[in-house]
Amino acid sequence: PGKSIIFAISKAHARRLQELFDKLYPEHKGRLARVLVSDDRYVYGKGGLLHQFKHDDMPRVAISVDMLDTGVDIREVVNLVFAKPVFTPVKFWQMIGRGTRVLEEDLKKRKPWCPEKDGFLIIDCWENFERFGMEPRGREPGAQVPLPVRLFVKRLDKLVAAISLERSDAIQRVIRDLKADLAALPKNNVIVADNAANLATVRDNAFWERLDHEDIKFLHQLIAPVLRARSGEDFKAMRFETEVVELGTALLTENTDTFEAIRESILAQIEELPLTVNIVAKEKDLIQEVRQPAWWSSPSEDDLQSLVDRLAPLMKYRTRRSPAMVHLDIEDALLVKETVEFGPEKERISTKVYRERVEAYIRALVNENPVLQRIQRGEEVSDGEIMELAEILRSQDPYVTEELLRKVYDHKTARFIQFIRHVLGLEMLGSWPETVTRAFDEFILTHTDFSSLQIRFLMTLKTFIIQTGRVQKRNLIEAPFTQIHPKGIRGVFTPVEIEEIVQFADNLVA
Repeated sequence: PGKSIIFAISKAHARRLQELFDKLYPEHKGRLARVLVSDDRYVYGKGGLLHQFKHDDMPRVAISVDMLDTGVDIREVVNLVFAKPVFTPVKFWQMIGRGTRVLEEDLKKRKPWCPEKDGFLIIDCWENFERFGMEPRGREPGAQVPLPVRLFVKRLDKLVAAISLERSDAIQRVIRDLKADLAALPKNNVIVADNAANLATVRDNAFWERLDHEDIKFLHQLIAPVLRARSGEDFKAMRFETEVVELGTALLTENTDTFEAIRESILAQIEELPLTVNIVAKEKDLIQEVRQPAWWSSPSEDDLQSLVDRLAPLMKYRTRRSPAMVHLDIEDALLVKETVEFGPEKERISTKVYRERVEAYIRALVNENPVLQRIQRGEEVSDGEIMELAEILRSQDPYVTEELLRKVYDHKTARFIQFIRHVLGLEMLGSWPETVTRAFDEFILTHTDFSSLQIRFLMTLKTFIIQTGRVQKRNLIEAPFTQIHPKGIRGVFTPVEIEEIVQFADNLVA
């Protein structure tokens, strides 16, 4: 056995992967797979984790976040797992280079458990090879926008919306806030000094009185980047204010989906404010009021401003009351998406190639099959005719079955006729996760009085159904739902609501 490097996305991701290795191989817990990150003091020096990975037989699997991407040579490495996306081709090939180091004769003698190396395996979980096939030069990840710049830009977006709707109250309020942002710029900063002429233009009141399209463009392109000079700010408060500004824009433009998403994010932050802190407790009435659905029915500009003035400064006291990730106590759903076996000879090809072969075969068959012709014309066909068509497709290459179609189209409950209609372009069949997510989104939108706890329960139910493809009533009073409330669904919803949710879930997985 050789060694393996897994390139992970983040430290949290890496440690989660190590937990899985420890769970799968408890006899090697803490030995087989280890996380190697640069800020871990146990990584360096003789006897450190990197030294062990290079020179000892354990650990065999190194889970790295950037540290092992380049410049580290471990000749026994025979597996590279790309568990993250890579955007630059130079780095991509440097990472591949970790597997190209060949064994030396003295190494074979010293490590008889690794006698030869004539190749290595790359497991690419993020379609990096496809990316560089389509984009040989790669692409740079999007640059991070400094939060003060983002807040300023979001204010400009709201200003544009308010101007288009002729909402003078909102216009004046946004202009006041933009001016306040500019006034907060440090006087002697080099970035501010370099842009002194442009800043002088916007400090003139006449500029704001005549605002037109070119002026907004000027603010976007030349003034907004200067806001990165702001420092010493309470960035938790600023992040909260940015979301409130976005909420106000969604309210102006009647963008319901965006409004709901931001509302949930703001509520989640407010839920983490500890009332045990005196300064937070002073705003208890407002916090409790905002938790009620009635507050969100039509908040005014004054309501939103009050939210910023009174609650944004409290965001630094937030304490996380629940894990960032809901861990579901269910078996992992293992889906073979890259290859598929089909036919009497159990031929194995990639899922993509098989799907293309199936679609080409069905479209060609339309010319000679009357049932397919009637389906394409939008006419009704009987169950017997569908079964007859299914038998034809099952008996000839590519040996199409409903089970195979569910696998290659990643949909757990779609029927044979739905796949046929999808291939013929008569209806769009989303993947199973897309179908479930869309159904839950619509269900929640029709129940605007649900609390944040009830919505969290429904989000857990959505994840459960996506992963398992099923749900029974008894599941709803077991883990993971008891992590939300000890009584499961009975502690979160009324009996009438429970029956409605059970019926909704049954229809979804039927």
